[in-house]
Amino acid sequence: MKFALSMVALILAALIVPFLIPGTGKQEGFDPNANLPWQIEVDGQGGARVFGVSPGLQTLGEVRAILGGEPEVAIIAAPEEVGSLEAYYTQLPLGFVLAKVILVVDVAPETIIAMRERALKAEHMESTTRKIRLHPDDLAAADAMRVKAISVIPTVNLDEATIVQRFGEPAERLPVSDKRIHLLYPDKGLDVVVDADGKELLQYVAPRDFALLREPLLKAAELQ
Repeated sequence: MKFALSMVALILAALIVPFLIPGTGKQEGFDPNANLPWQIEVDGQGGARVFGVSPGLQTLGEVRAILGGEPEVAIIAAPEEVGSLEAYYTQLPLGFVLAKVILVVDVAPETIIAMRERALKAEHMESTTRKIRLHPDDLAAADAMRVKAISVIPTVNLDEATIVQRFGEPAERLPVSDKRIHLLYPDKGLDVVVDADGKELLQYVAPRDFALLREPLLKAAELQ
């Protein structure tokens, strides 16, 4: 039994370590030490760049060209909500970190409503949230719309100490519960959700647009 457990541990280490330690798992043309989640460049004028992408400036088509691959594009809507237009990567290498990546497209509510009316079909996701697939014409039009936010869910869990080590001390901490807390970095345009029971969530916007992340948190806190 001990031998079997040791073999399992070795196999898991072989799978995980290349995505955690710089310099391992190299591929031709791929730099594991570039485009990491904590490598955020700010321009001093309210903008920022992460993964080679500038939220709020580049279109979905431009971002797709930078990140590569083919994300799934759809409207994600909870009951009684208009929803948001998102492009979803199930797995994307960000340097030596593997993550799920969601691009949130800047679309007016009335445009989303019109897209929903032309949509081909809708399917249920978790709970009652629906994923609404776009008409081909709207799918093509989405490429010309700007990406306003990027959400990243790393495949490995990150505790608060690791987040602070990589990103520095947050400007503000907003607890949601005993096990969930938001670490806010307005100068970087970043909100990190640390979850003791689940995956961490990193949300990026241009620093000038940080209210997009902070204001909903403050409203939610007022309702508690």
